[in-house]
Amino acid sequence: MTLRLTLLARAYCHLCDEMREGVLRLAAGRPVVVEELDVDASAELEARYGDLVPVLFAGPVAAGRELCHYVLDEACVRAFLAEGGPG
Repeated sequence: MTLRLTLLARAYCHLCDEMREGVLRLAAGRPVVVEELDVDASAELEARYGDLVPVLFAGPVAAGRELCHYVLDEACVRAFLAEGGPG
């Protein structure tokens, strides 16, 4: 089963760069797809999450399961990966 993580980020954000690197490191060698969305490309996403970026979701943003924002919560992401995704 392939798991999905969605990262909301913006181009000029050093925290986004750090979270992206950490997420890709945790996902390496696992059946995980990491989708990145530019929060500034959607007025709806920017209005809702613009002040929280980067934001990492388990699955799609629409599912609403936020794993962390601002900084990577490695323990939370590892738990998501270990449980095999949403139950």
